Amino acid sequence: MAGRGHEDLQDLTLLGSRNTRYAYTYDPKLLETFENKHPGRDYFVKFNCPEFTSLCPMTGQPDFATIYISYIPDKRLVESKSLKLYLFSFRNHGDFHEDCVNIIMNDLIEAMDPKYIEVWGKFTPRGGISIDPYCNWGKPGTKYEAMAEHRLLHHDLYPEKVDNR
Repeated sequence: MAGRGHEDLQDLTLLGSRNTRYAYTYDPKLLETFENKHPGRDYFVKFNCPEFTSLCPMTGQPDFATIYISYIPDKRLVESKSLKLYLFSFRNHGDFHEDCVNIIMNDLIEAMDPKYIEVWGKFTPRGGISIDPYCNWGKPGTKYEAMAEHRLLHHDLYPEKVDNR
C-alpha cells in the first residue's frame, strides 16, 4: 500500500511543526517513530549527522563528530526530524565519545526495537588524536545477532585514509 494517511502520522508531533523547540540538554523523549509498512523485507536505513557536538565531561570543551547510524527496522522507524533534534540535545551533554555512541544506540533500540543497528562516531581530533567508536546490536536469538557479531569482528579491517580532519 503506497502513501500514508492522517492516522499514520498522528503520533508525529515534530515534523511539520512551525514551533520547533531545540533542547540544549540531552533528551531521549524527543525520538518519535512511525510504522514500518515493509516489515517483511530487510533493508537498511542510514543517517549521517556531520554536525554532532557534545562536551568533554572533564574540561567542558566541545567535541565535534560525524555520527553514522544504520539500522534494519522491524515494526517501527525513527522519524528524521525527531532524530535531528535528539542528536542536537547532546550539544551541552558531557560524556566521553564512546558513551555518546552507545547512548544513541541504546535510545534508538528503546524507541523502535530494530532488527539490527550500528552507530559509528568519527570525532575530530583534539590533542592530536581522533577517536572513532563503533557499536552495534542485533536482536537476540535471530540471524541479526549473528550479523552483529560478524560485523563487529570484521569492522574497520581496512580503515579509511583520513586526510581531512
